[in-house]
Amino acid sequence: MIIVTGGAGFIGSNIVRHLNRAGITDICVVDDMTDGRKAFNLANCTIADYLDHDDFLRRIMANREVAQKVVGVLHQGACTTTTEWDGQMMMHRNFEFSKQLLRWCLEHGHPLVYASSASVYGAGMDFRVASECERPINVYAYSKLAFDQHARRYIESARSPVVGLRYFNVYGPGEQHKGSMASVIWHFHRQLREAGEVQLFEGSDGYGPGEQLRDFVHVDDVADVNLWFLERGGMRGIFNLGTGQARSFNDVARAVIAWHGRGRIQYVPFPAHLVGSYQSYTQADLTTLRAVGYAKSFISIEDGVRSYLDVLGSSERL
Repeated sequence: MIIVTGGAGFIGSNIVRHLNRAGITDICVVDDMTDGRKAFNLANCTIADYLDHDDFLRRIMANREVAQKVVGVLHQGACTTTTEWDGQMMMHRNFEFSKQLLRWCLEHGHPLVYASSASVYGAGMDFRVASECERPINVYAYSKLAFDQHARRYIESARSPVVGLRYFNVYGPGEQHKGSMASVIWHFHRQLREAGEVQLFEGSDGYGPGEQLRDFVHVDDVADVNLWFLERGGMRGIFNLGTGQARSFNDVARAVIAWHGRGRIQYVPFPAHLVGSYQSYTQADLTTLRAVGYAKSFISIEDGVRSYLDVLGSSERL
């Protein structure tokens, strides 16, 4: 059995779908289904079991039979609201839960591939997987960095492999329940449908209007890398997961407008509450990922936006 935490969420459900495509259905999904809309993400997937987030650790730690069935854990579950400042909740959900799950995996020899975040780099310009590059600027980013630091104590010496993947800006099908935390592609699509224009921030941090740069990575690529590490089993370490190419918000907006065949860009004032806690530039350094043998190319923003909006468009016509 493969355990996918956060399996009803955006990235987790896409991983479940990729496992199904590979013929794997012996999957236990772990999630918090308080928001029942997430169930739609799994409606076309096949799984063997579902456990609520609050019951999961207690049940697996009390049941050795479960431990014997597990062949790997893909840990995607987390509070991903970057504007949340409840540090106690954030550390409980993102750090303490992950720490206990890691301990269980190490005790039973299970491979663990977990989701970290490029937010740990903060407003820096150097995106190497190195401690001197890590400068979190919000409590979400700190919770992710704290677990990376904890995992580093075990990665090299543990008998079971541990892999952390620092996701950059992920987009694609299955994120509709995320609201304000959904990708800009989803928001641009909605804005064009409702008002005929895409809203981008005016200049910030020395960047011109809409020229802030991010590394946008399609969720299919994220799922592929997760499964690649799980299949190889013996690899360990923390790796960046992006395309390695920064693209401007203007580029993304133009790709969305091209799909719709209409629309314009409107620049709006930069929000005061994001000053000092906003990444105006990200670009994954893929040196270590390529060094361990992941050679597949990543989906371009033009191709990714087109395929994503094809899915959104077809679902909205139903």
